[in-house]
Amino acid sequence: MSALKLTQIGNSVGVILPKEVLARLKLAKGDTVYLTENPNGVTLTPYQPNFDEQVEAGREFMREYRDTFRALAK
Repeated sequence: MSALKLTQIGNSVGVILPKEVLARLKLAKGDTVYLTENPNGVTLTPYQPNFDEQVEAGREFMREYRDTFRALAK
């Protein structure tokens, strides 16, 4: 665990992530991260929190209209 200090960045306050953390999360300047609350505090992740739900909804839609997609593919 690392302690990070909050710092003034323009009119905002931010935290500087160490290079090792950026490398582990495969993040670079300009990337988007998501902050979600959980029972233990917060989680910072490069993955969209509801992405799994969106993928499953797409799969369900594709299963429901499988014949239509097959016909369109011809």
